[in-house]
Amino acid sequence: MARILITSAIPYINGIKHLGNLIGSQLPADLYARYQRGRGNEVMFLCATDEHGTPAELAAAKAGKPVADYCAEMHGVQADIAQRFGLSFDHFGRSSSAQNKALTQHFAGKLEDAGLIREVSEKQVYSHADGRFLPDRYIEGTCPNCGYDRARGDQCENCTKQLDPTDLIEPRSAISGSTDLEVRETKHLYLRQSAMKNQLGEWISDIEERSVYNKLADNYSDPKEIPWPLLTTSIAKKWLYDGDGLQDRGITRDLDWGVPVRKGDQDWPGMEGKVFYVWFDAPIEYIACAGEWAEANGKTDADWQRWWRTDKGADDVRYVQFMGKDNVPFHTLSFPATILGSGEPWKLVDYIKSFNYLNYDGGQFSTSQGRGVFMDQALDILPADYWRWWLLSHAPESSDSEFTWENFQQSVNKDLADVLGNFVSRITKFCRSKFGEAVPQGGTYGDREQALIEELTRRVRAYEGFMEAMEVRKSAQELRAIWVAGNEYLQSAAPWSTFKEDPEQAAVQVRLGLNLIRLYAVLSAPFIPETSARMLSAMNTLDTAWPDDVAAALSALPAGHDFAVPDVLFAKITDEQREDWQDRFAGVRT
Repeated sequence: MARILITSAIPYINGIKHLGNLIGSQLPADLYARYQRGRGNEVMFLCATDEHGTPAELAAAKAGKPVADYCAEMHGVQADIAQRFGLSFDHFGRSSSAQNKALTQHFAGKLEDAGLIREVSEKQVYSHADGRFLPDRYIEGTCPNCGYDRARGDQCENCTKQLDPTDLIEPRSAISGSTDLEVRETKHLYLRQSAMKNQLGEWISDIEERSVYNKLADNYSDPKEIPWPLLTTSIAKKWLYDGDGLQDRGITRDLDWGVPVRKGDQDWPGMEGKVFYVWFDAPIEYIACAGEWAEANGKTDADWQRWWRTDKGADDVRYVQFMGKDNVPFHTLSFPATILGSGEPWKLVDYIKSFNYLNYDGGQFSTSQGRGVFMDQALDILPADYWRWWLLSHAPESSDSEFTWENFQQSVNKDLADVLGNFVSRITKFCRSKFGEAVPQGGTYGDREQALIEELTRRVRAYEGFMEAMEVRKSAQELRAIWVAGNEYLQSAAPWSTFKEDPEQAAVQVRLGLNLIRLYAVLSAPFIPETSARMLSAMNTLDTAWPDDVAAALSALPAGHDFAVPDVLFAKITDEQREDWQDRFAGVRT
């Protein structure tokens, strides 16, 4: 039994996430976690809310609530929506936890001891009206390059030119709108990533060298040899080697809300009133989240450390991260720099599965602009499995992909309703009408049945290979092909015709068909878990054994085993529904 540690990029606290966020990290991570559990492996699947930084403060202020109260409330909202989407986290933690506070301060102290922290005096814009220093993105003004009057202090969204706040014409606070600004000197801590450039480069090169693909077997000879996606390695190398190479990064901010700057449990002179930058403490929450899991479940420190400390049992763990491409630099470079720089035996990531962007109907999903379909809205329209199937089968792996209502309708109707749902409905209803609600007995397999078993064996092995390799779209395509094989068998065997001449042979065909439902439930559980559970319930079985032997799996429900005809698994989406939803989500969420 393998041990698999899985983390997905932690969602920011300032609102409900849209479907692009979901497919970019949490949903494919859940797919992989469910698959690995289904194969009998030990899985620890962790996620959390990312709660620190200026956006959290601003969102709380907009809601008229203290920031701690706002974050606690939104964590509950996000946890509830995640549960309703079937995200099977072992623990859904919080970056504001006591565990993350202590661990972040611990890492900072270790990095300081190793000479990897430097103090930098820099100039930053201070707003008198707001009584605070402003991060670059919270300063607005007119772009000196294109004249756009809402350019931010870090970049103009209109012409994409990189900017400094002092470049802006008539700068103002994005928080209060005040122009009463001044440039003040302040001190911050920087992580000396540049000093670790060679070590990080060697680490990534070693991973690439270990990535050996066994093309002859069309599978991977060892899970740790799966090549990292080109998207992941190309982004990491760009940050490492382009231009002046890897740069040092600020790890502190002048904010009230966050992890106070300390060297372990000691004060940090000159850093009073400052907090660690959210991008320093957020990845550390992956580790801290395991400590939260242990506390919440009455476990010991040893129970979580066996997942994260290579000197305490984590040396045989395979650690996989899932994230959108915008998070790749921090997880391939900054977080590994923190772990390696500490000099302690923490578990490093083995594989990073990164995704491109999912766009929405000709534009971009946007949380800040309220554009697109958000997770709570999606669940108000249709059950989670409709969305899970479409998103995973259209995952933006090799390039950006686009959500359109027409494509969504077509995929649901053809894949879920016509292929899977139709198969389950036809075979159960036919059996009930001719044999009753029990698996019929009699007859023996013929050439047609043996051919189906051989085809399914090939396809199940291919499905396993794609799932192990985290090739999400190919996994979905293979699963659909497995569903299609059952439909084609049923159409070819035509038990409704066979029954007229040879009832015993029809009984064999129906018995095989009913066992296919159980097989499909097991194979489909990572993609559509709620529907899988309904299929198993209809077949009156708790047997979720993986089909290592397909022929044996197709005999799991013996003659005489009772079953029930389930309600329609997937209702087709009508043109009227599609048009209504298209109109409803054409604007922005308010």
